[in-house]
Amino acid sequence: MYEFAVTPAVTNIRRRGVEISEVTPNSLGAEIDLESGDRIIKVNGRVVRDYLDFRFHTAGETELVLEVRKKSGEDWEVELERAEGEDFGLAFEQIVPRQCANACIFCFCNGNPVDARPSLFIKDEDVRLSFLYGNYTTLTSITEDEMRRIVEQRLSPQYVSVHATDLDVRAYLLGIDKQRADISGRLARLLDAGIEVHAQVVLCPGINDNEVLKKTIFDLAAEFPRITSVAIVPLGLTRYNNDPRLTRVTPEFCRNVIDQVTDIQKQLHAKLGTNFALLGDEIYLRAGRRIPARSHYGDYPQIEDGVGMVRSFENEFAALVRKLEREQWTSASNTSGTIFTGTLFAPVLTKMIDKLNARFGTKLVVESLENSYFGGDVSVAGLLTGQDLVQARERVTGEFVCIPRQMLKSDEAIMLDGMKLDEVSRTLGQPVHAINLKELATLLLSKN
Repeated sequence: MYEFAVTPAVTNIRRRGVEISEVTPNSLGAEIDLESGDRIIKVNGRVVRDYLDFRFHTAGETELVLEVRKKSGEDWEVELERAEGEDFGLAFEQIVPRQCANACIFCFCNGNPVDARPSLFIKDEDVRLSFLYGNYTTLTSITEDEMRRIVEQRLSPQYVSVHATDLDVRAYLLGIDKQRADISGRLARLLDAGIEVHAQVVLCPGINDNEVLKKTIFDLAAEFPRITSVAIVPLGLTRYNNDPRLTRVTPEFCRNVIDQVTDIQKQLHAKLGTNFALLGDEIYLRAGRRIPARSHYGDYPQIEDGVGMVRSFENEFAALVRKLEREQWTSASNTSGTIFTGTLFAPVLTKMIDKLNARFGTKLVVESLENSYFGGDVSVAGLLTGQDLVQARERVTGEFVCIPRQMLKSDEAIMLDGMKLDEVSRTLGQPVHAINLKELATLLLSKN
């Protein structure tokens, strides 16, 4: 049941509340005549700033009063009752990221070409995106309102870029003063409130490595299990970032880091029952060292930061092979295609695909792509672009092309350089599939 109260249209409409982007037909939202373009201003008298607020204020509530500003400018007040857990059927506008106020010397935005997609220059520092997507924040400019919101709405876990617990080093890396760099009080407040924290270190040779890294790991581990893990990932430099304060990551550097952190992991595992400090896959691959076993990563707490992603992929691939064997699958004659990936992962993927070809008669070829768009030591697959693919068109064999799904924008078939997937497909003269491993299995099975 619901009731409406309508006030006349107004002028000088302020952009308050959160905008509805889509209403599912026959849903509760459709029943109360909500439309795309309407904005929900308040729920039960509480201000709504974004869809997280809407979700929080409506959670568990069966009797609601919504203040809505229609796209026409009219203000509605809608009283309604809903069944417990009933969905509104509403989708909302994306959150506009809060901007970072730091001047990190290693910021990847500084390594973009001038013609890069505008979104690549957005330096977000947003605790909402940290909760939703695992984006990292430094907590250096977090407001009191944001602190209260994390605690009240249980925006947990939070992902925090610590980089160093030595304040002089942290301030230097972030390009700010020591007072702002000190987040110990804010971090303690979140931990005391039961907010789970995952920490990150972007490892910069000669700055926050060696003894500084050791101190950082042990300082953070002292808060385990409230701080659940720390991911240690290497600095990445493009050809556009020539800051003299930064030194490129070398294979020898990676080997030294592995040796140091492996010893620390043994100590922490004996004390805490977990390795706690986890190195990014890129460090092992650059060092020419074997990726650790599945048990090393626990429940993969920071896999989206490239920590354990290769091990997870290898395990999924082995499961795929077992699935195909159970189904007694044999390839058809047309299961030939090209898989493009970054230079770092190509050797690993080639070994797996070679086994697949030998076992099932597929004719898949792995081609490694140099990143000509960013250059430098950028070698991960997710940062390849349409231009990189087009430049490799002479290396395409078979009847289709596969690329990692990470090469595309999450909500659109467009790459980092602005090229669309269908445009690349036309240029290569083959269908291009942006897929993950399960979708590769589906593609191969559909060919049979």
